[in-house]
Amino acid sequence: MASSDIRAHGGRHRAPSAADRLLAPLTGSGSRLSFAGSGSRLPFTAVALLTAASVCGCGVVGGTGAGSAGARLAVRAAWTPDAAPHAQPSARPSAPGDPQAAPDAGPLHGDPAHLPGLGRRTAARIPADARQVVLVTGAGRNSSRSHVVLYRRTASGWQGGATWPAHNALKGWTADHRLGDLRSPIGVFTLSDAGGLLADPGAKLPYDRSGGFSVSGTGFDGESLAGSFDYVIAIDYNHVKGTSPLDWGRPQGADKGGGIWLHVDHGGPTHACVSLAKSHMKELLRTLDPALHPVIVMGDAAALAK
Repeated sequence: MASSDIRAHGGRHRAPSAADRLLAPLTGSGSRLSFAGSGSRLPFTAVALLTAASVCGCGVVGGTGAGSAGARLAVRAAWTPDAAPHAQPSARPSAPGDPQAAPDAGPLHGDPAHLPGLGRRTAARIPADARQVVLVTGAGRNSSRSHVVLYRRTASGWQGGATWPAHNALKGWTADHRLGDLRSPIGVFTLSDAGGLLADPGAKLPYDRSGGFSVSGTGFDGESLAGSFDYVIAIDYNHVKGTSPLDWGRPQGADKGGGIWLHVDHGGPTHACVSLAKSHMKELLRTLDPALHPVIVMGDAAALAK
């Protein structure tokens, strides 16, 4: 096992709370990670590795799910990552009216004022000030394949870019994501923070470059996970806005998970994240602008049409 080198560093993100916040969630995380010679107390390096392994909702956590054996994260950041090896959906974002009370009248087609494929209830959840939308449409409720289109709202309506292939969670989608269910959350979530192992490619969102985004091992289909976290955008599901994607904060509690990201595709399903080609991640990072209040709308096609 590679040793972990945790050191504080600067940046635009707020650092997490003290060491008790690092250790307490681990005792009930359900992780099956083991560390040689750990005994009744984990050595510091093991604690650091276990903490890092919990950060992301993707299929990259060593020993925590089918297809993830041997995967491991090397932490070199001060942030204490998320206690949920499989991320979960974010809190319901603010939107005009009550999204649950919005009428379900089916998808809105051919109207430039509305995004294609979205039903009235889903569209009602998009905040009124949002001017950029990353629309992730799953191939099916139980499918790990999806496609992504970046839209920008103009005076003439929503204008979409190219359609990009993507992966989502191994078992598809859910409207009530729970830790370890291997499904991506359905919903509308803000996009506020970014980061990655590589240098900032010109992101407009706050960007945390950190060794904490290192990853190795194999995914569900035996594919290499190396480079998956070269570029990351935190999806604000159970994530504290204004913090690194590696931050531990979980407003909805550990059972709802966290660490659901947009990140570089590794060629197979994730635990809950959405993954795209590296070139498309760079384009998102260079395009998404906090001044335009970007959000992600994600789910299988049938769910989004409601």
